[in-house]
Amino acid sequence: MRDAVDGFLDQWAARRSDLDLDAMGTIGRVLRLSRLVSGRLKDHFAQHGMETWEFDVLATLRRSGEPLTAKALAGSVMIGSAALTNRVDRLVARGLVSRDAVPGDRRSLHIALTDEGRDLVDRAVVGHVRNQQDILSDLDGDERDDLARILRKLLVSLGDVP
Repeated sequence: MRDAVDGFLDQWAARRSDLDLDAMGTIGRVLRLSRLVSGRLKDHFAQHGMETWEFDVLATLRRSGEPLTAKALAGSVMIGSAALTNRVDRLVARGLVSRDAVPGDRRSLHIALTDEGRDLVDRAVVGHVRNQQDILSDLDGDERDDLARILRKLLVSLGDVP
């Protein structure tokens, strides 16, 4: 079985046989997989009237179980504070989150799901889980476990830790 990356590697090998292309093949596959999976996720969220980033923020708030400060939320969704402010503004305008002062700290804000935001993310997450299961459906349980273990090891080695 061959994929599109194999063709690219064949082309490189024909022009630069001196290069060890193993890492290029692996990273190329990770990048292509990321684009393909992102497209599937985007399509699912669009069915719920959301963009992927909106689900990411709403889901982060939902799984936390409590309001988060802007700093905690930005760290969890891996974006800067300016981008988060813009995103929260948009979600507030849609009535999906609220933003309130933290008691005793006028400089900090708590961001929380509204009832409408909670309902939306709860509806979307059911199909999201099913979509992810479908994406991995060609892998058996052991393969899924191996893939998760390898990806976790790589993420930790690159500093993606709590």
